[in-house]
Amino acid sequence: MKYKVLLIDDEPSALEGMEMWIDWQELGFELCGTCGNGREGLQLMKQLQPDLVITDIHMPLMNGLEMIGEWRQEETDSIKFVILSGYSEFEYARTAISYGINHYLLKPVFPEEATEELREIRLELEQEANRRRIHETASGEEAAALIKGLLYGRQGDPELMDLLETLPGFRESVAWNICLIQTVPELCPEVRCKAVSLLAGCKAAVTMDLEAGLLGIVYGMTTGRGEDGGITEALDILLQEYGRANIHIAVGTQENSLLCIEDSYHRAKETLLHFFYEPEGAGILAYNGVQGKPFSYHYDHIGLMDALLDCVNLLDADGYRKALEAAARSFREQLVAPEVVRKFVIHLMYRIFGVAPGAESAGEGHGTASSLEVSEIQQTMTPLSGLLSRLLSCGEKAIDLLVREQNYKSHGIVREINQYIGEHYQESLSIQKLAEIFFLHPVYLGQLLIKKNGITFNEQLHHLRIQAAAVLLRESKLKLSEIAERVGYANYGQFLKRFEKEMHMGPNEYRHAKF
Repeated sequence: MKYKVLLIDDEPSALEGMEMWIDWQELGFELCGTCGNGREGLQLMKQLQPDLVITDIHMPLMNGLEMIGEWRQEETDSIKFVILSGYSEFEYARTAISYGINHYLLKPVFPEEATEELREIRLELEQEANRRRIHETASGEEAAALIKGLLYGRQGDPELMDLLETLPGFRESVAWNICLIQTVPELCPEVRCKAVSLLAGCKAAVTMDLEAGLLGIVYGMTTGRGEDGGITEALDILLQEYGRANIHIAVGTQENSLLCIEDSYHRAKETLLHFFYEPEGAGILAYNGVQGKPFSYHYDHIGLMDALLDCVNLLDADGYRKALEAAARSFREQLVAPEVVRKFVIHLMYRIFGVAPGAESAGEGHGTASSLEVSEIQQTMTPLSGLLSRLLSCGEKAIDLLVREQNYKSHGIVREINQYIGEHYQESLSIQKLAEIFFLHPVYLGQLLIKKNGITFNEQLHHLRIQAAAVLLRESKLKLSEIAERVGYANYGQFLKRFEKEMHMGPNEYRHAKF
């Protein structure tokens, strides 16, 4: 770190000598300005904010000691002074001591003596800077603890409240506000360090850890126009650096007293919840932008749940997507509270896992859906769109799994049904009777047989009967009516019609045909 030095002397040759013959850079200093009298020196000190002022005593308009005396009365900022004096100016030196000045350089200034004195001064500046940092850190931590207590409704300790008055910018602040920064817990320490760094130049700004993944910045405003001293600029940089999807920033309401900051805090927390319905990249939300939009805690829980579960049970993936879109519209239109929606989604996921247990581990990668997806849903950073995306994935996996399981099971059961039909085709069989025997819905059973066999149940039944009849015609002397009855036809006319359709000739012609 380089410390800034201001040189004040009415002798141009003296200024030039000090500039040229002292290696300021090597000693850890940089010259920030020069002037020739105390009056001008006061103005430059206010403007340049030097760490060290080296001044002559005898100067026109205002001498060096008068300048120092006036500075001490008007300003509280600490500046270290070095007096340029001669051997005959001991009385002036005594006055300087009364101002707390104990560094002198004799004129004419010799570089070797000046170098030794400046090294000592630099060491003092570094020690003072370290003490200042330690004090500011300790005071800042105390202030953060006090303000955090105020956020949670605890009354401030009067002594600690007095401490705030000593911190930079607190005495001048005429209004107060809070912004909350929400991020995932693992990113929180990094975001906090970055925020503290960005706010280093902001007066009356205290950063504190609140809940897991939540930071608070309480800041004062020094004018009635609500200027925030650079807070907004710092927050914009955070958004750019970490991405708007990774951090949410909510601003509360301006309060005239720090003792009322609890109200601003609760409004900022309410504002933070509205990110749930915001698109990704919403940036910074302020309470005045969401004021008058209360969350609802009542909605058609059973209707939405049944509509989605029915689609899963019916293996209707397209219907499931449409039902989910309808649920999303309902949530948005009614502005259902985020925590209520999360409970609904988690409840539905576990219901889906109950219908299709294998869906818990059907996802790609390691872990299970119940341990990974549900934990993600519970994170406050996950918006409605993210919840619905996970819910859609869960439902589609469950339906796909159920379809595969059903196909696997149906392959085996069709074999059983075909075997039963082959053994009982001569009886009075119907799709309804088979459905009762195998505990399946008649419509589903009919569709399953067509899918697996490629023909309808009736076509299959007639085919088996006619093939059996053909064998009897070739190998027996039974009458046609007897054959029809033996293979399952109660109606002789139907037998003749079916035989001719399948064999392309009548039963008598078939019996006498030569094969």
